Amino acid sequence: MSSDLLIGLDAGTSVIKAVVFDTHGRQIAVASRPNTYRTLENGGVEQDMRCTWNDAAATLFELSETVDNLQTRVAALAVTGQGDGTWLINHDGEPVHDGWLWLDARAAAEAAEIAQSEAMDTIYSITGTGVNICQMRTHLRWMQRHQSELLDRATTAFHCKDWLYFCLTGVRATDPSEGLFTFGDFRTRTYSEDVIESLGLADLRHLVPPIVDGEKSSHSLSSEASQLTGLPQGLPVVLGYVDVICSALGAGIYDPKKQPGLTVLGSTGVHMRFLPSADSVRLNSDRSGYTMVLPSGAVSQMQTNMVATINLDWLLDLGRELLASQGLECSRSDLLGGIDDKVLAARPGATLYHPYISSAGERGPFTEPAARASFTGLDQSTSWIDMVRAVYDGIALASRDCYAAMGEIPNEIRLTGGAARSQAMRQILAAVLGSPVRGVDQSEAGAAGAVMIAAVQQGIFDNIAACSKAWIEPLLQEHLAPNLKQLPVYDALFEGYRATRMNMKQIWDAQARMRALMT
Repeated sequence: MSSDLLIGLDAGTSVIKAVVFDTHGRQIAVASRPNTYRTLENGGVEQDMRCTWNDAAATLFELSETVDNLQTRVAALAVTGQGDGTWLINHDGEPVHDGWLWLDARAAAEAAEIAQSEAMDTIYSITGTGVNICQMRTHLRWMQRHQSELLDRATTAFHCKDWLYFCLTGVRATDPSEGLFTFGDFRTRTYSEDVIESLGLADLRHLVPPIVDGEKSSHSLSSEASQLTGLPQGLPVVLGYVDVICSALGAGIYDPKKQPGLTVLGSTGVHMRFLPSADSVRLNSDRSGYTMVLPSGAVSQMQTNMVATINLDWLLDLGRELLASQGLECSRSDLLGGIDDKVLAARPGATLYHPYISSAGERGPFTEPAARASFTGLDQSTSWIDMVRAVYDGIALASRDCYAAMGEIPNEIRLTGGAARSQAMRQILAAVLGSPVRGVDQSEAGAAGAVMIAAVQQGIFDNIAACSKAWIEPLLQEHLAPNLKQLPVYDALFEGYRATRMNMKQIWDAQARMRALMT
């Protein structure tokens, strides 16, 4: 039987999924397991590495039992996963400790120290990426200072997908996107010793694994992993790029002709623009954002909000608590049901909301661990639905803030993530950005993007552009044009949003000192 199937393994923050696609890009089957992690009192967020591997293997084994003849039909397995964080292993390949997630906030002082140092100019000019608390480079600095015994036992520092790739193949590696924005040069696509030295991590250089480009190479599924996953020993395993890049590929970012923007509105907000080469990258004076390489020579520049839809979840949960106090139980989906029309009928600008609800602060388009969410401009006429509208508006205004840091807003924005399903969110985003938005009928964009890389590596397509044209372009939805009458309204709101945000630094610092006294 011919090898007509590809598998994408996507280990996200909330869920680990394994997805089967055919060689025409059609989704065939999905298996998943919920992900679990624990939050520590010092701001740490950790995940059991062995449990993560066992859950990933279980999803693959489930596919092997449910898809007819999968073992003989599968051509390759591609792996992606949540970005940033630090997952340490020792010489024997055993975890040194639980993995540190991107949500981990304990390295705030180290991030600020690096960002304020003279070395930051070197770091940012070479990596194109600002420093924040969730990155491996700040985590390693924290460990140097506070828990050096972890580093003494470690021989390799992974990210989530790298750990799973190691479990599948026994190969210690990272991908170009994550390896380079952390420690490398996006222009040469190699590690930069100047960056590692500037970060004060030269003594830990041995922890950094080699960069393997999954578009060009693969490694074989090991005998042990074959038994756990039910997949054939020797199956080509492809190391995909980090999940945000794979999701972007699966949602249509790779379009050299139109060079679109891409916004992902999930738990995190991600705002990206396609650039044909490194020469097109525009770095900003705030030294913020990420520059991540794409396959086939292109580059993506992005700004990422620490959280996006979590702001709405927070507000809905407040409503649920109030109703529960009166003996009325309902879910978030109950409250969201039919709310789009009410949100669109509410008043834009009745109050401004800055969506920095994460206790880790904000990282895009500025880095500030002390940043916190706020409503401003409230008065007695502001209703609850006005506040809900303000949260929708705030999420969209934060998107515009991010795009503005990277230059002009692209002429077309492609949209994915949970909030992309909301008609109100789509309409508001189009009006705030002043550009048409369009979704993509791709339910598992991360796994799809990883599989696209495998399809090139396996020779099914010559490059990612050809794969995207064949697999993704037919899935793009119709454009949703911005409401022209709302453009001046949101121009004014954005001016107020930015002015308020720029004047909040002293308030955030004062609140941080206040919180420190109360703990």
